[in-house]
Amino acid sequence: MDRLALCCTVFLFLLPLACSNSEGDALYALRRSLTDPDNVLQSWDPTLVNPCTWFHITCNQDNRVTRVDLGNSNLSGHLVPELGKLEHLQYLELYKNNIQGTIPTEVGDLKSLVSLDLYNNNISGIIPPSLGKLKSLVFLRLNNNQLTGRIPRELASIRSLKVVDVSSNNLCGTIPTTGPFEHIPLSK
Repeated sequence: MDRLALCCTVFLFLLPLACSNSEGDALYALRRSLTDPDNVLQSWDPTLVNPCTWFHITCNQDNRVTRVDLGNSNLSGHLVPELGKLEHLQYLELYKNNIQGTIPTEVGDLKSLVSLDLYNNNISGIIPPSLGKLKSLVFLRLNNNQLTGRIPRELASIRSLKVVDVSSNNLCGTIPTTGPFEHIPLSK
């Protein structure tokens, strides 16, 4: 019985480390997808126990990643689906870079996300309808990209959303007029 208690104790102790490693793996996947001429990501070492000591990463008291702050960092490359594994992420700040490609559907899995700032990049494709699952989202700034298609109606169901900027893209269709969109001034 004592061996069982010891094994359970060790398991419970290592569980947060395993979670942190999966977050580190997700962030390192992002790192590998980016070109970083100014070496702002040089501290992103996948051999560390967790990414909480990496520059531009903020963690909570449980060593879970809550912020990725890489705005205006001269990065190029693309976003990766692994970002969806950062379950406690509240702020994803990648504005004013040269990020290309699409917004992964998995970004919609970031249930704690408060701010998604991908503006002033070169992101293409559609705005994923899965972003409508981000029920804590307050700021959605996707302006000045190359996004196409419609504004997903699913975004209108996010009651917490206060700021939506999708200007200067190649979007088409009607703008939702309910939820966070009902107070957006439209030119006549």
